[in-house]
Amino acid sequence: MSNTILVGAQWGDEGKGKIIDFLTETADIVVRSQGGNNAGHTVIVGGTKYVLHLIPSGILRPGKKCVIGNGVVIDPIAVAKEIAGLAEKKIKVSKSNLLISDCAHLVLPYHRSIDEQREARKGKNKIGTTKRGIGPAYGDKAARVGLRMGDLMQPALFSEKLAQRIKENNAVLKAFGAKPLKFAEVNAAYLEAGKKLAPFVGNTVVFLHEALKAGKEILFEGAQGTFLDIDHGTYPYVTSSNTTAGGACTGSGVPPHRMDRVLGVMKAYTTRVGEGPFPTENDAFSDMLHGMGREFGATTGRARRCGWFDAVAVRYAGMINGIDDIAVTNLDGLDTLPSIQVCTHYKIGKMTVDVPPSDFRQLRDAKPVYIELPGWQTPTHEAKKYSDLPKNARAYLQKIAELTGAKLTIASVGPNRDQTIVL
Repeated sequence: MSNTILVGAQWGDEGKGKIIDFLTETADIVVRSQGGNNAGHTVIVGGTKYVLHLIPSGILRPGKKCVIGNGVVIDPIAVAKEIAGLAEKKIKVSKSNLLISDCAHLVLPYHRSIDEQREARKGKNKIGTTKRGIGPAYGDKAARVGLRMGDLMQPALFSEKLAQRIKENNAVLKAFGAKPLKFAEVNAAYLEAGKKLAPFVGNTVVFLHEALKAGKEILFEGAQGTFLDIDHGTYPYVTSSNTTAGGACTGSGVPPHRMDRVLGVMKAYTTRVGEGPFPTENDAFSDMLHGMGREFGATTGRARRCGWFDAVAVRYAGMINGIDDIAVTNLDGLDTLPSIQVCTHYKIGKMTVDVPPSDFRQLRDAKPVYIELPGWQTPTHEAKKYSDLPKNARAYLQKIAELTGAKLTIASVGPNRDQTIVL
């Protein structure tokens, strides 16, 4: 038995959904423990593309149980829509393969409206949120005024609480000059979604602990990435939850000593969506990847910012998360390059540093120090085992592992399930 926490070691979009789907073959349960439908995990199986936002990627494997934990913030209407979308693609979601925590907080329309208004008023200092209301929902949770899935399962109680929250938030929206919400419309829509989700809602903590006692293998699915963590990321250009390994414990109710391994997922280069510092960003490299039809966000469709592999950031991610093994994705994105740069240190003023500064202004001014590695200029997408990869591609992967201080266990050379090499 091995319980694994999977985390993104960069700024998200590392290909975690594909790796989770791949690892679920040997797992019994897949748990999502933080974030909301601001996440987007893309998985391609048998030529069919699935984009998942709240439901764990393990849902694509028959016989597996998916759990949405207490640390997630849930838009019930979005979850119901996601379930319906999966049904259209012949993926059946029932209480036999999905369980939702009754303690998970709800994302409501006023959260989205406030998110939009705050972002609009920041102007050039905007964070680049998905405007899905995630931050304000977590804000209500911390302020102890949030509504939870358990409330939605009690219609009279939910309606009473919602009326009060809409009254208060309409005053905020009025101050922003935004359109107020109509209680009756919101209440009806959410109660309808609540009816659809009722069969899935329960105590996920008890379920997971019973699974642990039974010797089940559990996989904890991270959303977003280390440097979007509310505590350890490039604040304030972060998300509103703990995207690091510790978030898997608090967001699921499974204690740290029951975790066996932390797997860090990273691209063979670096990307970032939204605003914020990005030391290795390279416009020419971005243009090349976008021209190949790559690196567009699964949730928003936005073009991702792209740059060279940043070993400074990933080393620090290894420290924060306790990463034991790494999975490197998108290796095939580098196939055409004659040479590849890897950032090993930063120059900040006269100092050379090997960890990212905590202040985003210093990180914004950091100059990457690169080493140059030879490319392989050979397609890798058909490689089935490690020895099939070009010599220079293997050397590049081993250099990444050396610089990050973790063992390389998986290399991905394409979006499909079978384009995954296990070392």
